[in-house]
Amino acid sequence: MSELFAAVCSIAPTRRRRFSWAAWWTGPPSRDPFRKPDAFHGGARTREEALAAAERAAGAHLVEIEPRWARAWGRVLIGQAPWIEKKKGASEERSAAPGASRARTAGELPRASVWAILGVESHVTEVELKRAFRKRALETHPDRGGTAEAFRDLQRAYEEAQRRVARPRKRR
Repeated sequence: MSELFAAVCSIAPTRRRRFSWAAWWTGPPSRDPFRKPDAFHGGARTREEALAAAERAAGAHLVEIEPRWARAWGRVLIGQAPWIEKKKGASEERSAAPGASRARTAGELPRASVWAILGVESHVTEVELKRAFRKRALETHPDRGGTAEAFRDLQRAYEEAQRRVARPRKRR
């Protein structure tokens, strides 16, 4: 361990608008092999609350580092590799078929939102949503040159978008 090492904490936002943290104070985090944090937790309402909880666990002041380390630890906790490997040529595939999703491996989540898959904004009407779905269905249907996986993704996105559009809006 280096004498220049400072105890660190990585804080990342979660999908549920909370913050998870991972802290290393006995040694620095390492990429390969991935070094397990000395302590971790999730559910803090604010970044400051997460940092305070991490400092309580460490019993010392922590220096905040990039959120990618906390995200990597979160992937390890659910049984995935800590770092996402980028495939060569993936950017060319996406540029050739905009909006078309690639085949996913088991456990991988879709990258695009339902609105991006359908090519609309989140504040569309039901009529506009249906029109966009029909247009994208012609592009992604297997009989029209698309893939079955892309078409299934489009159908799932359309069903979810219908639920979201039909749901009453919250008053602010």
